[in-house]
Amino acid sequence: MIDLSTNYLGLKLRTPLVPSASPLSQELDSMRRLEDSGASAIVLGSLFEEQLRQENVELDHRLGEHNESFAEALSYLPEPSEFRLGPEGYLNYIQKAKKAVAVPVIASLNGATVGGWTAYAKQIQQAGADAIECNIYAIPSNPDIPAAEIEQQYIDIVKAVKSAVTIPVTVKLSPFFTNMANMAKRLDIAGADGLVLFNRFYQPDIDLEELEIHPNVLLSTPQALRLPLTWIGILYGRLRLSLAATSGVHGPEDVIKLLMVGADITMLCSTLLRNGISHLGYIEEGLVRWMEKHEYESVQQMKGSMSQLRCPDPSAFERAQYMKAVKGVQHIMVTSAEAWRILTGD
Repeated sequence: MIDLSTNYLGLKLRTPLVPSASPLSQELDSMRRLEDSGASAIVLGSLFEEQLRQENVELDHRLGEHNESFAEALSYLPEPSEFRLGPEGYLNYIQKAKKAVAVPVIASLNGATVGGWTAYAKQIQQAGADAIECNIYAIPSNPDIPAAEIEQQYIDIVKAVKSAVTIPVTVKLSPFFTNMANMAKRLDIAGADGLVLFNRFYQPDIDLEELEIHPNVLLSTPQALRLPLTWIGILYGRLRLSLAATSGVHGPEDVIKLLMVGADITMLCSTLLRNGISHLGYIEEGLVRWMEKHEYESVQQMKGSMSQLRCPDPSAFERAQYMKAVKGVQHIMVTSAEAWRILTGD
């Protein structure tokens, strides 16, 4: 019998299929359906740093209702209605989720500063979460802040959260670092139990009729798989921590590729929103069929077999392969141009 089990953040999971933070984990009913369809763990929707700030602002308001300057200050913060759950509601939801499903429940914190998270990290643990995913979402736009200072903020966040809790802490990163390998190593040394690669920044769009900036959420495509596949393949075996792949995971083939470069789990979101929760079962069945056909007995046997450390051609993850790829594109262009000349008689 095929063994699909894997270990992530010290948690023994039935399979490497884990739904990431999304609207699907914001209702208990859909969480139960995710578990029934094969989810081995579930990441809750994020608690945003802005929600924590809003709670503090509302507390200040209740303590000083007659401060005339308050209304203007409050206008800089999102309205409470923009957030589905406040901090207390989020903690209550963790407790309900733990009772609703038997699989591990991973809480998600989304912020960019040390103080925005640590105050609630311990309460999240007390509420029953099995792990915390720190979704560090920061787009540096100040040209006067050096890269080293920004990177240190990531390290400080991890150290602060780890000092507040005993449950595992994983970090969801963007790929925009000068040396991603070094940043991963520093986070490993700082105590992170895992990395989730990679976060996708949701970039705004422009409404040309209304001349307004609109937030724009685009679901991922299978092509997005290449970035986590590359970096997990490079990092596998060089770090102590767990590696989770996210973005571009749409079918069983994507899961297989990521496991073979070294991912401990593969996270799914866009494909479940497009195809429905039952798509989890289709992916698991496809994974099992492929493993049977190629005579793999376990996920552990597959894991890392095509990473940079074990790949017959390690340069496939580096610049030497880039040169081959560019030459390949040039060859295709030349061949296509020659074919066109033959067809047209030019």
